[in-house]
Amino acid sequence: MRKSLIAVAIGAALTVAACADKEAAQTTEQQAEQQVQQAEQQTAAATFNESNPFYAESTLPFHAPDFTQIEFAHYEPALLAGMEEHTAEIEAIANNPEPATFENTIVAMEKSGALLGRVSSVFGNVAGSAGNDDFRALQVKMAPKYAAHGDNISLNPDLFARVKTVYENRDQFEGEELRLIEDTYKGFVRAGAELNEEQKARIREINSELSSLTTEFRNNLMSLVDENMVVVEDKAELAGLSDSQIAQLAATAEAKDMSGKYVITVTNTTRQPILQSLENRELREKVWRASAERGSGNTATDNRPLVKQMAQLRAEKAQLLGYENWGAYVLEQSMAATPSAAQQMLRDLVPAVVSNVEAEMAEIQQVIDGEGGDFEVQPWDWAYYAEKVRAEKYALDSNEVKQYFEFNRVVEDGVFYAMNQLFGITFEKRDDIPTYADDIVVYEVKDVNGESLGLFYGDWFTRDGKRGGAWMSSFVSQSHLLGNKPVILNNMNITKAPDGEPTLLSFDEVSTMFHEMGHALHGMFSDVTYPSLAGTSVSRDYVEFPSTFQEDWTLNPKVIANMAKHHETGEQIPQELLDKVMAAKNFNMGYDTLEYIAAALLDLEYHTLTPDSAAGIADVNSFEQAALTRNGVAVEAVPPRYKSNFFAHVFAGGYSAGYYAYMWSEVLAADAFKFVQDNGGLTLENGQAFRDAILSKGNSKDPMQQYIDFRGQKPTVDALLERRGLTAPTID
Repeated sequence: MRKSLIAVAIGAALTVAACADKEAAQTTEQQAEQQVQQAEQQTAAATFNESNPFYAESTLPFHAPDFTQIEFAHYEPALLAGMEEHTAEIEAIANNPEPATFENTIVAMEKSGALLGRVSSVFGNVAGSAGNDDFRALQVKMAPKYAAHGDNISLNPDLFARVKTVYENRDQFEGEELRLIEDTYKGFVRAGAELNEEQKARIREINSELSSLTTEFRNNLMSLVDENMVVVEDKAELAGLSDSQIAQLAATAEAKDMSGKYVITVTNTTRQPILQSLENRELREKVWRASAERGSGNTATDNRPLVKQMAQLRAEKAQLLGYENWGAYVLEQSMAATPSAAQQMLRDLVPAVVSNVEAEMAEIQQVIDGEGGDFEVQPWDWAYYAEKVRAEKYALDSNEVKQYFEFNRVVEDGVFYAMNQLFGITFEKRDDIPTYADDIVVYEVKDVNGESLGLFYGDWFTRDGKRGGAWMSSFVSQSHLLGNKPVILNNMNITKAPDGEPTLLSFDEVSTMFHEMGHALHGMFSDVTYPSLAGTSVSRDYVEFPSTFQEDWTLNPKVIANMAKHHETGEQIPQELLDKVMAAKNFNMGYDTLEYIAAALLDLEYHTLTPDSAAGIADVNSFEQAALTRNGVAVEAVPPRYKSNFFAHVFAGGYSAGYYAYMWSEVLAADAFKFVQDNGGLTLENGQAFRDAILSKGNSKDPMQQYIDFRGQKPTVDALLERRGLTAPTID
């Protein structure tokens, strides 16, 4: 979900450029480093020519990347040449002798960095979806250069002076232009443009360190997957798994040169899906520990020092910028506004959630005792016995449910069908558009009137080199200013069935596909002028709202009737089984909610520290346990969804102090979905209203005002109570 290049640079986030800095107060070391970097850029620019596919804009439809031409060797010279080009563009804007205007300053920045934007969007996406050691090494090399680029723009005093002039004369603007002016100015201030020279120098150092640490943490997660895989030699230990699942584990072992064995790899969360089926308790514990203890010194890769360093550096940076802590800095531009508001929302849920967990635990323990188990439920037992409780309470067999959710049918007759019914759009395969890996499908998205909206890439299957989880991103962002239509991609980590067998999805995987499509349409329906405000360039606690809203269409009767058919017989899912799915939808919700809340509160605990308190963390694991206990969420059998050492959202992604956003967004989503259901449900009229007020606006209007424009009022938590069966606070 990439913003425009200039917005990313100012935010010092996923930056991909560098430009000259004229501040005289830099240290000799900083000046030397900058001179080396500029020399690299100039050398690259001198050798960069038409033979590099990034040299000119792609001639493929919608400027989609031409992966028939792109090789790994093309990335670094293109990035460095892009830095040189962008440097010249920024310097020209900063040193323009004409008085600063909206057009020659703000708009000029929006137009800058075309080459850099082309290569960075491709490099970042391929590195995360199909990367290898070469990509990771280049990410490490480029990280400090990216950080320097953000600083060279946001700490450029001449550039800021021009931005400030436009800002001080903003009364003559309105709408999207006013929003862009205010956001651009705030971005400079929040980056440190008003600090003294000594403070700016320290900000530069911190940004460089954080960029390198974040990249190291992200790359370590890849290493930890291999270091913590569980190798099984005796097939009998895999009792409880289906023949297809066992074949998948054998195929994984084969791919890792361990023919005749079975390899279980850990996914990104603490909880592992395979634990639901494994009968062997000793193996369940082994798998759980491989997941939960990764990065804590149990193998060669230890993320604990990185967690502490990042918490300390973020706290120091926030104080330099005039904020009490990192959370206060991050949340200033969110809907929650303050860490205390986010913490209060989560803490208010804890008593009801823990009560639900205790009831769920009692039911699980009853099954264990009934089977003669002489032990209390542990984290590696929960999923296995919860499935037994589910089967007993609802007579629901999750494997039976999977038979009705074959992958291709879910995509075409489920997700695409629902989006057609709601928005009138269609997805047409484009086999002529090359991709960066096998099993990726490209579609041209057509609007209700037949007009082309853009391209959509479905990268749904797991592969070596792909980071865990599910996400949306883009190769090209929508912008009327630049004349760009969006090129969007969705990533998931579905395990593909062996050749000749159908890939069957769990209900959770089906729901996730709808969720990610919600993000995709937020980018696809974007209808704004300026790239910095396009698509998903909104606050973290708003960006998950449109995607969560789409999840609930998964069980819409029309969608189910079209999608849920037996992969062998074509038989419609029996109403009795569907009723069980509906009844069981909120089963184990106490566990699901507590593991999420625990992680969200842990995130906020790290990011409300002062620099001294962060530096005083003697042991990350001890800090984590104390934080969970302090918030009343330290339930041994229900660990946080992400433990500190592999919490990618906050230490390798953009959700630091913002993981709470999923719950905040769910309040909006539940309220909006109930409103739609009460007013006709799955109709083009409702879809158009949601598109007009929410999906098309990007960040061109205040998010709460967007919501009010759609809903007619602020959200309440009533619908969330129904959605989760829990108690939650009101959002002011």
